[in-house]
Amino acid sequence: MPDSNAGIIEAMPNAPSASRLARLGKRIVRDRQLLILFTPCIVFYLVFRYGPLYGLIIAFKDYSVFKGIIDSPWVGLENFEKFFNAPEFWQLFRNTFLLGFLTLVFSFPVPILLAVLLNEIRLTWFKKFVQTASYLPTFLSVVIISSMIIDFLSPTNGVVNKLLNMFGIGGKYFLIDPDWFRPIYIMSEIWTNSGYESIVYLAAVAGISPTLYEAAKVDGAGRFRMMFNVTIPSIMPTILIMLILKTGQMITIGYEKVLLLYNTMTYDVADVFSTFVYRKGLLGNDYSYGAAVGLFEAFVAMALLLISNHVSKRMGGNGLW
Repeated sequence: MPDSNAGIIEAMPNAPSASRLARLGKRIVRDRQLLILFTPCIVFYLVFRYGPLYGLIIAFKDYSVFKGIIDSPWVGLENFEKFFNAPEFWQLFRNTFLLGFLTLVFSFPVPILLAVLLNEIRLTWFKKFVQTASYLPTFLSVVIISSMIIDFLSPTNGVVNKLLNMFGIGGKYFLIDPDWFRPIYIMSEIWTNSGYESIVYLAAVAGISPTLYEAAKVDGAGRFRMMFNVTIPSIMPTILIMLILKTGQMITIGYEKVLLLYNTMTYDVADVFSTFVYRKGLLGNDYSYGAAVGLFEAFVAMALLLISNHVSKRMGGNGLW
């Protein structure tokens, strides 16, 4: 008897795990078609998102292309100390933060306003036209967008300067004026992304119960009152989630557009972390130093994401987790 009891006791802990594995197997078989459709997404993230994380260790090494990642000597935090003590550190931090913050402040409300106004349009053909026109810049590459901006602002044949001269205002070479770089960048971001980002808010608006609008009409509310008292409060959870995500992306400014639009005259206000990484890491062949700067940028972005998520939850709103 003691031997049989011991065998039963030893077998009992394995029973729950076996049943969980059986349930997992049944779910995999049941959802096999969905899992097959989801496989390319998993492979994409494994190869292009999680795989490159291994290369981040070169930020803590004196990386040499000939020695490879493994054989390159460790230097600890030397690359980070070099960056923090660099004379351009605070200029890069200020430029990146200001450009990201101003872009967030001025561009974030635009897709919300666009979605709310599109919801109020009753002419179907006009609504479709506005949506198509606002989505179009999203499908153009950064190079095309930047080339269009350069052509529009050309001091000789640019449309903007021609209009200024037509109204008796002297033309201006906007792209070499440091005071104009941030407004140009922000306006280009609004033009490029607002239409596409409004899709999220249009989907949220479509999910609002029609009974809320009917109740507001009974109470005598007009179109504007329903917009501010029904539509916007109903999509506020979506707005908060998007604001948290945008705050996390605030400091991670893509180098492509900045690189195409800035020049030596605007370095003082246009040079950001990403362009600095491009110059030092790729053009200067200092891969470890560039990786350290990029890792610091990612750390600051993660900190902003965590802080914005915590503030949103403390204020009674929704959070990402």
